[in-house]
Amino acid sequence: MDSESIRLIAFIVVSYLVCGIPFGLIVGRVLGHKDIRQAGSGNIGTTNALRVAGPKVAAITLLFDVLKGCICVALFRHLSGIAPGDALDWHVALVALACLYGHVFSPYLRFHGGKGIATGVGILFGFSWPLALLHLAIFIVLVALTKLVSVGSIATAAVVPLTMWAFFPQTTPGALAIWALLGWTVVWAHRGNIRRLRQGTESKLSFTKRVTTLDK
Repeated sequence: MDSESIRLIAFIVVSYLVCGIPFGLIVGRVLGHKDIRQAGSGNIGTTNALRVAGPKVAAITLLFDVLKGCICVALFRHLSGIAPGDALDWHVALVALACLYGHVFSPYLRFHGGKGIATGVGILFGFSWPLALLHLAIFIVLVALTKLVSVGSIATAAVVPLTMWAFFPQTTPGALAIWALLGWTVVWAHRGNIRRLRQGTESKLSFTKRVTTLDK
């Protein structure tokens, strides 16, 4: 096995384990004295941290969830020197996917986790900050218009392959397919939100309202 393959495998494993760290759960217990999985959507992400434990817990959760994805991808890109369009650009996409899957399918929580938006944005910042800013803008605009975090999350995740191709048309088909899987996995993670959106029961964003029961 050559050095590039060893480095890729090592980064995939480490990125999965690092991004699997459930910061929302940890911060919620330390600062909010709550298990944020016991109310709201039942997951460990920023939005649920806000709904269950408040803005302070949510802000710290957001910071750590963004940073873990950003650092892992940026470090791999720096050490590998791989750019979009290179023959091995799918290596970067695989590391990015490992980051997302670590968060969504945390090995520390029996393969349950968050829905991937904060970590996904962090991954994009580690890969290309202009691309990340575009996705952040899509998210912010849609949430501002609808007051529904899930709408912004689903939309910005769904268009990942389109924006990746628009920013980096030289990206190889294999890498683009992995980036598409990354974005659409986030959409899949929001399947409960999609059901509630269809039913008209999805909760709107609130910085003051706390929830104490699980969503139906």
